[in-house]
Amino acid sequence: MSPGDIICEKIHFRHEAQWCGRLGPAGGGGLMLCVLCVVEMMERQDVASVRKSYALSGVSGVLKCSPGALKELLRQDQRVSLRFIASLLGMHQTTEDNSTLEKVDQVLLQLLLELQSEPPFRFVLDQILKQLSGPFNAKCLISTFNFIGRLLEAVPNIANVLVTHYVPLLEVMCSTLLSPNEELKASILFVWLKLFGTDAAAVPAHIRDRVCSLLLPTLANASSTILITNCMGLLWLLVQVAAAVSVLMSSAAAPLMCEDSQNSQTPEQQPLEHSPLPLILKKLLLSGDEMLQVSSAKCIASVLVHSPRQYSTPFITADVPEFLFDRLASTKSEALLWFVYTCLRLLTEDSLFFSQCHSVYGIESLVRSLKEALRLTNLEVPKQGLLLLTDILERQPPEVRLFPSRPGFVAVSEALAAGVSSPCLLLATQAVKATCILFRKKHQSRPVQFMEITALIESITKRFSELSLSSHVYHQNSASLKKSNARSQASVSHGFLLQALVCFQSASRLAEECASEPGLKQNAFTAPSKTEQNEDALESLCRCMLRCCDSVWIPAVIKASLHAPNAQILQYFYSILSSQFFLLPSLMPVFVMKLASSGFLRLALEHKGLLCTGNRNPNLNVSCSEFLLKLSMCLYKQSNWNQLAEAKEVKNILRYHLPALSCPLSDWASVLREAPGLQLCDYKGQRATQYCMLVLLHLAFQQGDRLLPDQTVFTSVVWLLRSVQEQGSCVLPHFVLRSALYLLSVTQDKSPSLDKAQLNCINMALSSCHTFSSVYIHHSSVLHFICRYAEFAERFRAQVLELWLTRKASDPGLNMEDSRENQHGEKDNEPEITELLTLIEKYPTVTTTLLEMVCTRESGLAERALNVLEVLLSSQTHYKAELCSNLGPALLQSLQKLSFEEVGYELGQGNITQVKSLPLVLRLLCTTQASEPLSVSYSKMDGESFKLLYHVSNLTGKLKPNNTESLLPALRYMHNCLRLTVVSNTDRAVSMLLSNTALMELLQTIVSSSPSPASAALLGSSHLLLSSLITLQTVHSAKIHKSISWSLDKAMQQLVFNKRNTDSVLLVSYLSLLQALLDVDFASPVLCVATAPCLVGPRPLGVEDGILYPLGSKGAQFLFMALNELLLQKHDLLLGASVKCLSSLLGFLRRKSPTTADYIVCQPWCRFLLFCLLGSGQSSLLHPATLQLMTLLLKHSCTAVLWDPDLLRVMQVVEKIGVKELGQKAAEALRQLLTQIQCSTLHPSLTNQDKQRVGSILESLGPQTTENIQHVENVPICLSGVTWKTN
Repeated sequence: MSPGDIICEKIHFRHEAQWCGRLGPAGGGGLMLCVLCVVEMMERQDVASVRKSYALSGVSGVLKCSPGALKELLRQDQRVSLRFIASLLGMHQTTEDNSTLEKVDQVLLQLLLELQSEPPFRFVLDQILKQLSGPFNAKCLISTFNFIGRLLEAVPNIANVLVTHYVPLLEVMCSTLLSPNEELKASILFVWLKLFGTDAAAVPAHIRDRVCSLLLPTLANASSTILITNCMGLLWLLVQVAAAVSVLMSSAAAPLMCEDSQNSQTPEQQPLEHSPLPLILKKLLLSGDEMLQVSSAKCIASVLVHSPRQYSTPFITADVPEFLFDRLASTKSEALLWFVYTCLRLLTEDSLFFSQCHSVYGIESLVRSLKEALRLTNLEVPKQGLLLLTDILERQPPEVRLFPSRPGFVAVSEALAAGVSSPCLLLATQAVKATCILFRKKHQSRPVQFMEITALIESITKRFSELSLSSHVYHQNSASLKKSNARSQASVSHGFLLQALVCFQSASRLAEECASEPGLKQNAFTAPSKTEQNEDALESLCRCMLRCCDSVWIPAVIKASLHAPNAQILQYFYSILSSQFFLLPSLMPVFVMKLASSGFLRLALEHKGLLCTGNRNPNLNVSCSEFLLKLSMCLYKQSNWNQLAEAKEVKNILRYHLPALSCPLSDWASVLREAPGLQLCDYKGQRATQYCMLVLLHLAFQQGDRLLPDQTVFTSVVWLLRSVQEQGSCVLPHFVLRSALYLLSVTQDKSPSLDKAQLNCINMALSSCHTFSSVYIHHSSVLHFICRYAEFAERFRAQVLELWLTRKASDPGLNMEDSRENQHGEKDNEPEITELLTLIEKYPTVTTTLLEMVCTRESGLAERALNVLEVLLSSQTHYKAELCSNLGPALLQSLQKLSFEEVGYELGQGNITQVKSLPLVLRLLCTTQASEPLSVSYSKMDGESFKLLYHVSNLTGKLKPNNTESLLPALRYMHNCLRLTVVSNTDRAVSMLLSNTALMELLQTIVSSSPSPASAALLGSSHLLLSSLITLQTVHSAKIHKSISWSLDKAMQQLVFNKRNTDSVLLVSYLSLLQALLDVDFASPVLCVATAPCLVGPRPLGVEDGILYPLGSKGAQFLFMALNELLLQKHDLLLGASVKCLSSLLGFLRRKSPTTADYIVCQPWCRFLLFCLLGSGQSSLLHPATLQLMTLLLKHSCTAVLWDPDLLRVMQVVEKIGVKELGQKAAEALRQLLTQIQCSTLHPSLTNQDKQRVGSILESLGPQTTENIQHVENVPICLSGVTWKTN
C-alpha cells in the first residue's frame, strides 16, 4: 500500500477503477481510497492488525474531512456497501485489540451515519441478532452491546426500528441480564438506558415489565460503579412510566437469578409492603457517593409522584423517611436537598408517616437544613423546604406535638423569620404560610413562647413597606413588558398581603385561646414568677398586634383595596379587627374612636354593598358584619353610657340585620322610606332593618362621617316617624327614638324647617317616652333643636337643659378636659357652659329656665345652672346690660318668694333654717351686681335696688351665724350696694340697715368671734360692711337702734403679732374698719370701741394717750409699724389697703396731735421703707401703692422723699415706658403724685426744667377711673377702701 493512500497493491489490480478515488477536501489533495481494497483487507486473516487499523484510521479521516465523498463511491452498488458493513462487523467480532476495536466501532458508526439509509441499519441489526443466536463470549457481547448503545445514542430513530422489528434481540438482551458478568450487564443496561431514554412508550409492555423485574436484582447485587450508575439511570427512566412503577413496586423481594429465560418472563407479583425497591434505594441513600444519593432521592420522588398514597407505605415501612431526614442533616448539596424535600413532601401525604413519628424524628434536621438552605442562591431549594415544613405542620396530628419544649419552637421560629426576611417575596410568602400554621395551638410548647411569636409578627409586618399594592402601577404609555412586570409585582405583593393577614388572624386566634385557657401559659414545672412573665408576654403580643394593626396593616389593606377590593383580603382583615376587641378590651375605646373617626363604618358598609350583594362572598359578609357589630356596640356604649340596659336590645337588632344589610349606601334612603307590612317580631322584618340603619347612621354621624346627605337623612327620619304612627304605633324603642332625635338635630341646619304636621309627629313621638332622659343624647345640636321650635321648648327645654348640665359630654367635639389653663393662667369655661352661652345668645329665654333651676332644683343642678349664669355675666357680651336688667326683677321675685316661704322650714329664735337655693340666689345677685354697668341701677338707691337690699338684709337677719354659705354673699352684697351707690343716695339704705336689729345682732355675734381660717371670709365681710355703715352713718347722721361692741386691742394684736397667720382678705377688712374709725376719730355710734392698757397705758391716762384715746400713743406707733411691715410684704391687696389706712392714721394724728404725726413721719423707718419699695424693680416702683405712699409722705412734709433719686427715678421710668403703658390705678396714683409735687416744697427746690417735666407728664395723663370690684372666693366684693362715688 502506497504511503498516505488506502490501497493494497497486491489485490488492487483486480478492482475496477470505479471503486477507487482520491477523497479529500474540495480544494484538492486527499487520500487515494479503494473501497474494495479496504473490504478485502478487513476480511483477510493474513493482513496484520496494524495495517487494518491504519486503513480504518484513513477511512475515518476521509469520513470526517470529506462528508459524502465515500457515500458517492458506495452508491454505485449497494452490495458493496453491505459487504463493507459486513466486513466491519466481522472484524468487530474477531478483533481482540481494544484500540483496533474502538476504530472499528468508530468507522462503522461513521459509515452508517454517512449512508443515512434504513437498509444498512437493519442489515447491522440482522447481523447482530444472527451473531447473538449462536455461541458467543462475554467480551464479544460487551463490545456488541456497547456498539448498539452508541448506535442508539448516535441515531435515536433506530430505537423505533429496534422495538418494532427486533423484539427477539430485546429478549436476548433481557436474558443476558441474568449473566453474572457485571461489565456485560452494564453494557446491556447501557442499551436499555438509550432505548428507554429515546422512546420508553414504544417498548413492548412485556419487555418493559421483564426489564423492570430483572433490574431490581441486578441493582441489588451490583458492586461496580458503572453497573450501579447504569442501573440508576435506567431506573430513573422506568419510574417515569406509571406501568413500570407498578411492576417495580410489586416485584419479588428475592433476586431473580434463574437461568431459564422462560420462567423469568413472568415476574412474581408480591404485595407492596414486601417490595425490594425501597430497601434498595435506602441502601443507596446510605452510600457515601452523593451522586447516588441524589439518584436514589430522584427515583423515590418519581415513584411517589405517581400515587403518593399507594406507594408511600412501603417506603415508610422501610424507614426511608428516617434516612432522608439524616441526609438533610449531613449535606449541603442543592440537588440532594431539593429531591429529599420533594420525597418527604410526597411521603407526608400518608398518615403512616406521622403515626410512626417520622415527623417528630426529623423536624430538628429539617429546621437545621432549612436554615442552611435559606443561604443558598438557588431559591427553589428553600422554597421546597418551606413547602415540606408547611405540609408537616399542617398534617401533624394534634396529640403528638412537634415542639414540646422551648428550644425546638425557638429554632423553627428563627428559620421562619429568616424565610420571611428573604429578598424573594414569593419565598417570604411561603414562609408566612408556614408561620400561619405554626401559630396553631397544637404546635405551641408549654408555656407558649409569646416572645418568638411577637418577633415573627414584627418580621412579617416589616415586609409591608416593600409591597407594591397600588392597582395603578403603570402608565398607559408604558411598554407592555413594564406593564407585565408591574402586574406581576402587584400580584405577588397582594399574595403576600393575603397570606400575612391569614397569619395575623391565626396569631389572634392563638392569643384568644391562650387568654381563655390558662394552661397554655404555664406547665407543671413553671415557677410562679415565670408565669407572671408569660402573662406580661401575652399582653405584649396583643399590644404588638394592635400597634401593627393600627400603624401598618390598616394602611396597607386600605391602599390595596383602594381601587379593586379583594374579598379574601378584606375577609381576613375584618376578622383581625374583630379579634382586637377581645384581646385588649381596655384599649378598645381609644382604638374604636380612631377607627370610627377614620371612616371605618362607611368603609365596611361600602365593602358589604360592593362585594356582598346578592349573597356573594358569604365569608366576607360574616366577617364584616361581626366587625361592624363590635365597632357599633363599642361606640354605642361610649356615647350612651347611661343606657347600658338597652345595649342588649341594640345588639340583637344589629346582629340579626347587619348580615342582610348589603345594599349600597345610595339605596339606604329608599329602604328607609319603604312601608313594611305587619311586624311579627321586634328583631325581624323591614321595620327592624330601618331601625338598624338609624342606629348606624347615628353612630356614623357622631364620628363626623355623614353616610348620606343631611337633607336626605332629615326627611327620611321624619318620614319613618310618621310611618310608624300611621301604622297605629306611637311607641318606638328608646334607642331608635334617641337615634332619630340625634339625626334630626344634627341635620336640621341644612334641611328645611319642620311644618306643623311634622312638629306634631315628632312631639308625639317624644312624648311617648316616660322621661325625656331615656331618649336624650348629650350633644349641642339636641339643645338647639329643642329650643328652636316653641312646641318643643315648651315641653322639653327645661328637661334638656337639666340633662345637659348633669351629664358629661359624649360629643367628640366637646369631649375634652373640663377646663384648661390659658396663657394668662386663668381657666377657660367648660365646653358645656360654652355651648350654653352660644345657645343663650341665640335664644335669650333660656336664661329664665336657668334661673328657675337655680331657685327650684337640687343643689348640684342649681350650682351648675348658677355657674352658667355667672360665666354669662362675666363674659364680654353685647347683651350684658339687657341680661342684667332682666335678671333683676326675676331675682327680686325669687327673694320675695324666699322671704315669705314658710312651708317646710322650721323657725327658731328669730332665725330660719338654711333654704337650699338662698346661697345660690345671693351669689347670682352679687354676680349680677358686679356685672351691671354702675350707671344703670346703683346711681340711685331706690326702686328695684332698694327692694333687693331690703329683702337681702331681712333674710340675713334671720340666718344663723354659722350659715356661712348664705351669709357671705349677703354681707358682701350689702357692702357693695353701699360702696357702689352715690353717697347722697345712701341715706335710706343706711337707715334701713341700721334699723334692722336682727342684722346688727348677727354682726355683733360675728365680730365677737375669734378669728379662724373657717370664719376668716365671714369676719372680713362683716368688717367691710361695718366700715361702710360707720362712714355713711356719719355722713347722714342716721339713727342708731343698736350699737356693736368691738375690741380694738384684739384687732391690733392680729395686725401686729398674727398678721403672717391671718388671711389677706381678713387683714384688709381690719385695715378698712380701722380706716373708717380713724376717719371719724373713733366717734361713731355704730361701733363701741373697747381698748386695753397695752395701747393707752395704765390709768390715769397721760395727756397724749387721752388725746389719742382709744388708740393711744403706743397704739399709734404699733399701728404705724404694722402698716410698714404690711407694705414690705408687697401683697397687692395689702399694699393699697395699708397705704389708705396709713393716710387715715396720719390724718387722725394730724387732727389730734400734730407733734405725734410729725414724729412718726420723720422716723428713719420711713426712708428705709421707701428705699425697699423703690429698689425692688420697675413693677414695684410704678405700683399704685408706692406712688400713693410717696404722695402721702410729701403731703405730710416727710423728708424721707427726695427728688433725687426717688422722684427723679420715677420720672425717668415713666418717660421711658410712656404713660399709655400704665394701668388705670397706676396712672391715677401718678397724677396725684405729680400734683402733690407741684404743691410741695422740696429741698433743694425744683429747677424750671424739672417743673416742665412734671407738667408735661401731668398733661399727658387723662382722666382715669378705677375698678373697685374684685372677686374673692367666687363672690364679688368692693375692696376700694376709701373710694366713694360722689356726684
